[in-house]
Amino acid sequence: MSSGPLSGIRILEVGHVLAGPFCAMILADLGADVIKIEPPAGDMARNITGNFIGPYNDYFTSINRNKRGIVLDLGTAEGQTRMAELAASAHGLITNLRPSTIKRFGLTYDALKTHNDKLVCVALTGFGLDGPYADKPAYDYIVQALTGVMALTGDPGGLPTKAGYSAVDNSTGIMGAVGLLAKIVEGKGGQVDVSLFDTMLMQLNYLASAYLNHGVKPQRIANSGHPHMVPAQVFATSDGYAVLFISTDKFWRRFCDIVGWPERADDPKFATMAARAENREEVIAETAALMKTRDTAAWVELLGAEGIVVSGIATLDSALDGDIATTRDMVAVIPTPDGPLRVVGNPIKMSDHGASYGPPPLLGEHTDDVLAGTVATAAK
Repeated sequence: MSSGPLSGIRILEVGHVLAGPFCAMILADLGADVIKIEPPAGDMARNITGNFIGPYNDYFTSINRNKRGIVLDLGTAEGQTRMAELAASAHGLITNLRPSTIKRFGLTYDALKTHNDKLVCVALTGFGLDGPYADKPAYDYIVQALTGVMALTGDPGGLPTKAGYSAVDNSTGIMGAVGLLAKIVEGKGGQVDVSLFDTMLMQLNYLASAYLNHGVKPQRIANSGHPHMVPAQVFATSDGYAVLFISTDKFWRRFCDIVGWPERADDPKFATMAARAENREEVIAETAALMKTRDTAAWVELLGAEGIVVSGIATLDSALDGDIATTRDMVAVIPTPDGPLRVVGNPIKMSDHGASYGPPPLLGEHTDDVLAGTVATAAK
């Protein structure tokens, strides 16, 4: 277990696949003693992919490092007794099972407060722990569809498109960690209810505000264009693509100066952000023609040197292998007897705590040690 600002905090995790385990791993990276509680068959994430280094699966490793792992069958009386013993000495419990399962296994604050009234219970669910939609099946894909995220993503006229990664599950895990820590800082136990649906609606912030206050329904914009800033989107270059992001009138004037457009810098149709948004088609057409005159690297060098926000479009492999990830120490290596496990590091950097990463637990690896500790504590 790593040291860190959460050293001395014990968190129980009864989760599977992504949102719950990711939430708990954030806390484990910061020094919490996270005890991952799995059923006898284990978390299904252990076998989602066939990519293993020894016993360690890529998927499972990516969201379960730095934890201790035990096996408990919460459907049995013995499992329930052990769970109560663990809850008595824990600060928090994170679960992302279905609401009906959470309640059946007694993983709520109401069920556990008799054992520890300062326990913070976090339920990460699709549509809330209670209510008419509580037990409706929910996955990242479905929530992207139901919150408007898919409808907003992609080019006009094309198919609704999901984000290329598990944006909903990851975001909900982060919100769960924030909620749990807020209650721990408060010094009171209680139930924290974080849903995937609510999390994604919140992330649509300014788009939702425009609709709620002014009835403005957001629309897809071609080439990943920004709804307010123009030009700010993907442009084709002579050899590929580049993202150009002109955020202010100052940068528009600077851009015009660099590319030899002095007449456009003060043109009433182009000079202000509002004018460029109103005349989007003309601005984009002229900028698109210009961007095709050079290759991506040339535009990045020319515009980037003058402070204009521009970049090529990296692939995940090039980002992981690139200089930015290297200088930020974002790729970590966990040694194992079967070879190194390479993982993406925690983005939270602290001046007085260096990152420390250990392998994920094998199924039931720490059961005897952890449960022996609870028995010893109960006997005192």
